[in-house]
Amino acid sequence: MKRPILPLLQLALWTANVSAFFPYTPLWLQEKNARVVPEDRRALEGSHDAQGFSIPIGQLPRRTFESPQERAMRDASRLSNKYQEGGNGGFSDLSKRGNTFDIMKAPDINKALSAAINQDGTDYAYFVQVQLGSKGKKFFMLIDTGAGSSWVMGSTCTDKACTMHDTFGPADSDTLETLPKDFAVSYGSGTVRGKMATDTISLAGVNFKYTFGLASKTSQEFTGFAFDGILGMSMNKGTNDNFFNKLSQAGNLDKNIFCVTLNRASDGVNNGEIRFGSTDPKKFTGDISYTPVESSDGDWSIRLDDVAYDGKKAQVGGVLSYIDTGTSFIFGPPEMVKKLHSVIPGAESSNDQTYHVPCDSKKSLTFTFSGVDYQVPAKDWISPKNVAGKCTSNIYGHEVAKGAWLLGDTFLKNVYTVFDRDQKRVGFANLATSGPESGAISSKISPPTRTANAESPTMGVNPHLDNSQQSTEPSAGSDSAESANGIESRPKETAKSWARGIATMCRGHVAATVSLVATVFALVV
Repeated sequence: MKRPILPLLQLALWTANVSAFFPYTPLWLQEKNARVVPEDRRALEGSHDAQGFSIPIGQLPRRTFESPQERAMRDASRLSNKYQEGGNGGFSDLSKRGNTFDIMKAPDINKALSAAINQDGTDYAYFVQVQLGSKGKKFFMLIDTGAGSSWVMGSTCTDKACTMHDTFGPADSDTLETLPKDFAVSYGSGTVRGKMATDTISLAGVNFKYTFGLASKTSQEFTGFAFDGILGMSMNKGTNDNFFNKLSQAGNLDKNIFCVTLNRASDGVNNGEIRFGSTDPKKFTGDISYTPVESSDGDWSIRLDDVAYDGKKAQVGGVLSYIDTGTSFIFGPPEMVKKLHSVIPGAESSNDQTYHVPCDSKKSLTFTFSGVDYQVPAKDWISPKNVAGKCTSNIYGHEVAKGAWLLGDTFLKNVYTVFDRDQKRVGFANLATSGPESGAISSKISPPTRTANAESPTMGVNPHLDNSQQSTEPSAGSDSAESANGIESRPKETAKSWARGIATMCRGHVAATVSLVATVFALVV
């Protein structure tokens, strides 16, 4: 049953009180889920024997549906509190994000220091499967580069959300140690709270002892989320141990980096992956262009040059943008989002927060970092039609972080992203399997292009970083060479790898067709 749409005024008032996770579900996505995913439908699996692949889709037994405006404003409110409080390191740094319905699983990855990234089938939430405790119980945890702390639902929790998820407790592990320390996270209309705990955790083939939150109470929002907790991947410590620091030490990484590839559900086969310690040359093409992190709070924040539509710059750059895998959409200060939509013909808004745009718009948005352009195609920044036949922009006017942009999965599923803790920088590259509509503007066989006469504030020396942070010397064990200008080059593609990329794209088209047929069949029956 749908929840009533909350007035924007009420949502705005929540902003000052909400802490961390506050997901936003736009109306178009609520309607899509309500039409395509019946509430009591169980597991689905699409397969194609001739191509030798399958798309497993698991699902929660029950969910609640929110309007698109509800989902987005929930995200915005939660995120505002997280970023504007200055990253104090507590559980208020938790975030987001995902009113999840289906689980579109990625195939198991048989590579050291790599793990599959699953998603919900709507590009709304991306999560990995970890194992906890002596018995290795499996949990889905949201990958959140905007959070420093981690938690899962505990076995003592009796709230409805906990009854719908996997929980963790003494019966699941002989090595679980509950600590005499509380944690609490406020989510606007509810709270997640419990005790801190210590046990072993395993991801990407690395096992280590880890301190995390064990929730004994969860808010109503989690009744619709497929993931069982949040895995903080920011650089700050949070209330518990920093996850990436602990994994890096246990895994003896060559470099303190992790790389993320997010899949688009409509592409078919889920090839989402997180890799620790090195880049994966098969996942990207051309160069990795880096921009230095400018936050002192442990956030993955870098300076944005500008955003353009159909070649027309919106003049909304020169400010920080937070790179956040735990956020579904793109948020910016209302005045900047208004300027951006002013260069999009036919865009209109009644509140400077949500914009309706022509459904037949075909042009990409171009985001520029360090003089390099990256495209977000119309299929990502424009929502499907709602029941009224209107389309909504997935760029929302809400100042999550003061004077800054927040770039979530709408942007990130179009690039290969490198989070480099050693040199405090974030890198982007063109996806190896991307078509002409996604990723960097360069084609598959060309490097990313630099905007003509770009005066990027991130090029050259950053006065906020010391020499060690600005070093571009390749670390030992690097699998790619790096030039002095901060661009990392991967080995040239061979004919074999090029053919492999074409085959992958073909499989994606087949999978998309199979998915479409399955959806139509489900609607008919």
